[in-house]
Amino acid sequence: MVRIIPMASSIRPSLSSFRFSAASSRSRLSLSSLNPSPTLSFLHLASAVPQSHLFGVKSSMPLRGECNSLAMAAAGNVVQASTAAAPEDVLEWVKSDKRRLLHVVYRVGDLDRTIKFYTECLGMKLLRKRDIPEERYTNAFLGYGPEDSHFVIELTYNYGVDKYDIGSGFGHFGVAVEDVAKTVELIKAKGGKVTREPGPVKGGSTVIAFVEDPDGYKFELLERGPTPEPFCQVMLRVGDLDRSINFYEKAFGMELLRKRDNPEYKYTIAMLGYGPEDKSAVLELTYNYGVTEYDKGNAYAQIAIGTDDVYKTAEAVKLVGGKVTREPGPLPGINTKITACLDPDGWKSVFVDNVDFLKELE
Repeated sequence: MVRIIPMASSIRPSLSSFRFSAASSRSRLSLSSLNPSPTLSFLHLASAVPQSHLFGVKSSMPLRGECNSLAMAAAGNVVQASTAAAPEDVLEWVKSDKRRLLHVVYRVGDLDRTIKFYTECLGMKLLRKRDIPEERYTNAFLGYGPEDSHFVIELTYNYGVDKYDIGSGFGHFGVAVEDVAKTVELIKAKGGKVTREPGPVKGGSTVIAFVEDPDGYKFELLERGPTPEPFCQVMLRVGDLDRSINFYEKAFGMELLRKRDNPEYKYTIAMLGYGPEDKSAVLELTYNYGVTEYDKGNAYAQIAIGTDDVYKTAEAVKLVGGKVTREPGPLPGINTKITACLDPDGWKSVFVDNVDFLKELE
């Protein structure tokens, strides 16, 4: 079993998702408890519309794992933003907002197979699992601790869909382990695929390795000591790093933890988050020299982030040029308030009211 350890950052340009459909007709964002009631099932923010409509990926299969802006528009208009604030006040508020990465959503072709890999090879725990037969999908939440205090994974399985296109924009997930070599041997013994053998990162001393889960999602194993957040990073590729840094700092209130250029391998990375890398999950953005656009496929969906005010959050996103795809407001049938947006590269994030989120977990 893998011991939980802190993340280290490794840097590499391994070119290797998400879709939001404004025309989707159903949605879910999983924020329910271990024994979810029917009224919570819509919180998954899933979509039954092929995401190829937005990004040109040829696909006719129904997909879930995103937010539906139209189906929720009426509910979003029920609650109005309290008091309009000056732009400078809103952007200043973002810096003090209590934000945390809640979970990352993506699609898999065989839920039980993926759960087995994550629990047996990566040492995660299955936190909860929920089947929605009337909507023809199943969710599973996995991680290294409870959802109210840890960054976790939300897997979505759509009935009858056994394969997705990960695309070239999604990079990898990062998991901190105590012994990379031992973890790699375990993964090999379980039939897992190792794409980069254990060894120091180029230009550094941190020991890393790369493995792939059954669906082809890459996981970077980082050798570090104990950490409260072993599931420690999501790496996405962007076309303009400075533009992305500006967006995530101002609209999301993230801190630029570090930035590193590697001219020898023609890429630059930036680590951003709401806390230090060894204690919290972070977003790793990678810019490959000369590459301004990526295919996002239809496998990766979104990151969910907690906030004290979804209305001010949406204002901030608009002020810095982001696209709000779901106006702030309560979800139908329940008072959980959310808003959804796209960054300059089209990567999606959903903001969830902190108090409402904790109520749902109860």
